Amino acid sequence: MREISKPSTAKCDLNKYILFLLSEPKQVSCVRLGEILKEVSHDSVNRFLLRESYTGKDLYQSVEPNIKKEGGVLSVDDTVLDKPYSNTSKAPLISYFWSGKHKKVVKGINLITLYYTDIDGRAFPVNYRIYNKEEGKTKNEYFREMLAEVIAWGLKPAFVTGDSWYASAENLEYIKHYELGFLFGIEKNRSVSLSADATAYSSVSNCEIPYTGIEMHLKGFGLVKVFRTVFKNEFRHYIIYRPDPDKIAEITRAQFLDIHDLHWQIESFHRTVKQVANIERFFVRQTVAISNHIFAAISAFVHLQLRCIHNLITNCYALKRNLFNDVIRSFVMENLADYNYLLPANLLPSVNA
Repeated sequence: MREISKPSTAKCDLNKYILFLLSEPKQVSCVRLGEILKEVSHDSVNRFLLRESYTGKDLYQSVEPNIKKEGGVLSVDDTVLDKPYSNTSKAPLISYFWSGKHKKVVKGINLITLYYTDIDGRAFPVNYRIYNKEEGKTKNEYFREMLAEVIAWGLKPAFVTGDSWYASAENLEYIKHYELGFLFGIEKNRSVSLSADATAYSSVSNCEIPYTGIEMHLKGFGLVKVFRTVFKNEFRHYIIYRPDPDKIAEITRAQFLDIHDLHWQIESFHRTVKQVANIERFFVRQTVAISNHIFAAISAFVHLQLRCIHNLITNCYALKRNLFNDVIRSFVMENLADYNYLLPANLLPSVNA
């Protein structure tokens, strides 16, 4: 974040932009915010997006006072922000990525997030990266960078979770280095072994996995416990690990399911930040402006989560859903007589209706 050495005279700031993202139903642009606020020009909004330099650490510092930093579950996942009509040659962050939503490669921005749920159930994004092909890094490299950062900032999760994309041996060893537990999905062709000397390997899909799970050796890593679930008539396989090898066998299916369910909160975060915080809707092209818009949208989600925690709203969708109730009610009641006058007699409501 930019260091401020004297009182700011800027007419547009982060708080105004966040509230705009949470309230505007469709047209998110510098011009639109200028039209609404009037005293703030669209140039002021554009300058705000180009002026700041928000990072994952700014996000972490904004949520740190509201979480218990030890013992929670830290989840990693990525999502594609759809930008089907953007010109990739004019916006370096926009490229082509595989989308789980569309089940194909689409044009957009790839957002990688670390999402933390503490032991009291409070959940917030704590770090993020925007995939930038000019940096020449993979999503797994971004993940390891982010994990190292949040640990250095003071976070001490009990488990790290993710899908099979992030379950490489290198990632698992990296998590083990920090003496953290983990739960990851794995592909059906991952090699595992039941033998004590870990020599007779077989694809996990060919193994008998009891309902209560089973200890196995994962090739390239070591001892884990494997669980199998059924989703959409297909088997899914998961590995779970604890730093103390003697405690791996003690992991029950109920514990596995509890951690697995917490991981899915990151899916809810990605869905909410798209539907409520307008993260996909912007008309700027410069990398810094896009980055600051995305930070503001993630911060808008944090704002909603805090309102939920303090019982000011029932869920993250409530604020926007109820925002225009009075306006719509007023419009309906004030114009009802005019529309009744315009309707043909056979379409008017009956007296007894």
